[in-house]
Amino acid sequence: MLSTLVAVPELRPGWAAEPKWDGFRALVSVDAGRVMLRSRRGTEMLAVFPEIGAGAAQLPGATALDGELVVRDAAGRLAFELLQNRLQRRGAAAARAAAEWPAHFVAFDLLRLSGTDTTSWPPAAVRPHDAAAPQRSARPHPHISHTTKYSPHP
Repeated sequence: MLSTLVAVPELRPGWAAEPKWDGFRALVSVDAGRVMLRSRRGTEMLAVFPEIGAGAAQLPGATALDGELVVRDAAGRLAFELLQNRLQRRGAAAARAAAEWPAHFVAFDLLRLSGTDTTSWPPAAVRPHDAAAPQRSARPHPHISHTTKYSPHP
Protein backbone atom coordinates (compact mmCIF):
# COMPACT_ATOMS: atom_id res chain seq x y z
CA MET A 1 0.00 0.00 0.00
CA LEU A 2 1.39 3.40 -0.94
CA SER A 3 1.06 6.31 1.43
CA THR A 4 -1.05 9.41 0.89
CA LEU A 5 -0.01 12.79 2.23
CA VAL A 6 -2.58 14.50 4.45
CA ALA A 7 -2.31 17.59 6.68
CA VAL A 8 -3.77 15.86 9.75
CA PRO A 9 -4.49 12.15 9.87
CA GLU A 10 -8.09 11.32 10.70
CA LEU A 11 -7.60 8.15 12.67
CA ARG A 12 -10.59 6.06 13.61
CA PRO A 13 -10.66 4.34 17.01
CA GLY A 14 -8.28 1.39 16.95
CA TRP A 15 -6.33 2.71 13.94
CA ALA A 16 -2.68 3.77 13.92
CA ALA A 17 -0.53 5.78 11.51
CA GLU A 18 3.15 5.62 10.64
CA PRO A 19 5.43 8.34 9.28
CA LYS A 20 6.19 8.52 5.57
CA TRP A 21 9.86 7.70 5.13
CA ASP A 22 11.64 9.39 2.23
CA GLY A 23 13.07 6.24 0.69
CA PHE A 24 12.47 3.11 -1.36
CA ARG A 25 9.87 0.52 -0.36
CA ALA A 26 11.60 -2.83 0.14
CA LEU A 27 11.15 -6.35 1.47
CA VAL A 28 13.83 -8.10 3.54
CA SER A 29 13.62 -11.85 3.99
CA VAL A 30 15.82 -14.51 5.49
CA ASP A 31 15.33 -18.07 4.25
CA ALA A 32 17.71 -21.01 4.75
CA GLY A 33 20.48 -18.61 5.80
CA ARG A 34 20.12 -16.50 2.64
CA VAL A 35 19.19 -12.81 2.94
CA MET A 36 17.16 -11.23 0.16
CA LEU A 37 16.42 -7.53 -0.29
CA ARG A 38 13.87 -6.75 -2.99
CA SER A 39 12.24 -3.56 -4.23
CA ARG A 40 8.46 -3.39 -4.30
CA ARG A 41 8.70 -4.33 -8.00
CA GLY A 42 10.79 -7.41 -7.18
CA THR A 43 14.25 -6.17 -8.17
CA GLU A 44 17.05 -7.71 -6.09
CA MET A 45 18.86 -4.86 -4.27
CA LEU A 46 21.36 -6.51 -1.91
CA ALA A 47 24.31 -5.83 -4.26
CA VAL A 48 23.47 -2.11 -4.06
CA PHE A 49 22.92 -2.03 -0.29
CA PRO A 50 25.28 -4.69 1.14
CA GLU A 51 25.14 -3.20 4.65
CA ILE A 52 21.48 -4.25 4.92
CA GLY A 53 22.47 -7.90 4.48
CA ALA A 54 24.73 -7.95 7.54
CA GLY A 55 21.97 -6.68 9.80
CA ALA A 56 19.21 -8.78 8.28
CA ALA A 57 21.30 -11.94 8.67
CA GLN A 58 20.71 -11.61 12.43
CA LEU A 59 16.96 -12.15 11.98
CA PRO A 60 15.47 -15.60 12.62
CA GLY A 61 15.25 -17.87 9.58
CA ALA A 62 12.03 -17.88 7.53
CA THR A 63 11.33 -14.26 8.52
CA ALA A 64 10.17 -11.43 6.22
CA LEU A 65 9.80 -7.70 6.88
CA ASP A 66 8.17 -5.00 4.74
CA GLY A 67 9.68 -1.55 5.08
CA GLU A 68 11.64 1.28 3.57
CA LEU A 69 15.29 1.87 2.70
CA VAL A 70 16.49 5.32 3.77
CA VAL A 71 19.77 7.26 3.81
CA ARG A 72 20.56 10.23 6.03
CA ASP A 73 22.81 13.16 5.11
CA ALA A 74 25.62 14.55 7.29
CA ALA A 75 23.07 16.57 9.29
CA GLY A 76 20.96 13.46 9.98
CA ARG A 77 18.11 14.43 7.61
CA LEU A 78 16.56 11.88 5.28
CA ALA A 79 18.25 12.30 1.88
CA PHE A 80 16.42 10.67 -1.02
CA GLU A 81 19.01 11.98 -3.49
CA LEU A 82 21.81 10.13 -1.67
CA LEU A 83 19.71 6.97 -1.78
CA GLN A 84 19.21 7.43 -5.54
CA ASN A 85 22.95 8.01 -6.06
CA ARG A 86 23.63 4.56 -4.65
CA LEU A 87 21.55 2.71 -7.26
CA GLN A 88 24.29 2.41 -9.90
CA ARG A 89 27.00 1.14 -7.53
CA ARG A 90 27.96 -2.52 -7.16
CA GLY A 91 30.88 -4.41 -5.62
CA ALA A 92 33.66 -2.21 -4.21
CA ALA A 93 31.82 0.97 -5.24
CA ALA A 94 28.72 -0.17 -3.29
CA ALA A 95 30.88 -0.95 -0.25
CA ARG A 96 32.48 2.53 -0.38
CA ALA A 97 29.06 4.15 -0.74
CA ALA A 98 27.77 2.09 2.21
CA ALA A 99 30.62 3.40 4.35
CA GLU A 100 30.01 7.01 3.30
CA TRP A 101 26.18 7.04 3.12
CA PRO A 102 24.89 3.93 4.90
CA ALA A 103 21.36 2.85 4.14
CA HIS A 104 18.97 1.82 6.91
CA PHE A 105 16.01 -0.52 6.64
CA VAL A 106 13.01 0.81 8.57
CA ALA A 107 10.53 -2.03 9.09
CA PHE A 108 6.84 -1.29 9.36
CA ASP A 109 5.30 -4.72 8.83
CA LEU A 110 6.31 -8.16 10.03
CA LEU A 111 5.04 -10.50 7.31
CA ARG A 112 6.50 -13.80 8.51
CA LEU A 113 8.27 -14.81 11.71
CA SER A 114 10.21 -18.07 11.88
CA GLY A 115 7.95 -19.55 9.20
CA THR A 116 4.66 -18.33 10.68
CA ASP A 117 2.55 -16.08 8.43
CA THR A 118 1.74 -12.99 10.50
CA THR A 119 -0.26 -11.07 7.88
CA SER A 120 -3.59 -11.95 9.51
CA TRP A 121 -2.44 -11.04 13.01
CA PRO A 122 -3.87 -7.82 14.46
CA PRO A 123 -1.33 -4.98 14.75
CA ALA A 124 -1.28 -5.20 18.54
CA ALA A 125 -0.16 -8.82 18.25
CA VAL A 126 2.52 -8.12 15.65
CA ARG A 127 4.22 -5.12 17.27
CA PRO A 128 5.60 -7.03 20.28
CA HIS A 129 7.11 -9.51 17.83
CA ASP A 130 8.98 -6.72 16.06
CA ALA A 131 11.60 -7.54 18.66
CA ALA A 132 12.77 -10.05 16.04
CA ALA A 133 15.27 -7.29 15.25
CA PRO A 134 18.31 -7.81 17.50
CA GLN A 135 18.56 -5.36 20.39
CA ARG A 136 22.30 -4.65 20.66
CA SER A 137 24.84 -5.39 17.98
CA ALA A 138 27.89 -3.84 16.34
CA ARG A 139 26.22 -4.50 13.00
CA PRO A 140 23.33 -2.40 11.73
CA HIS A 141 19.94 -4.02 12.05
CA PRO A 142 16.41 -3.27 10.90
CA HIS A 143 14.85 -0.30 12.66
CA ILE A 144 11.20 -0.47 13.67
CA SER A 145 8.93 2.34 12.47
CA HIS A 146 7.08 4.27 15.16
CA THR A 147 3.29 4.41 15.11
CA THR A 148 0.83 7.05 16.21
CA LYS A 149 -2.27 5.65 17.84
CA TYR A 150 -5.72 7.12 17.63
CA SER A 151 -6.52 9.92 19.99
CA PRO A 152 -9.61 12.10 19.64
CA HIS A 153 -9.01 15.79 18.97
CA PRO A 154 -9.74 17.93 22.06
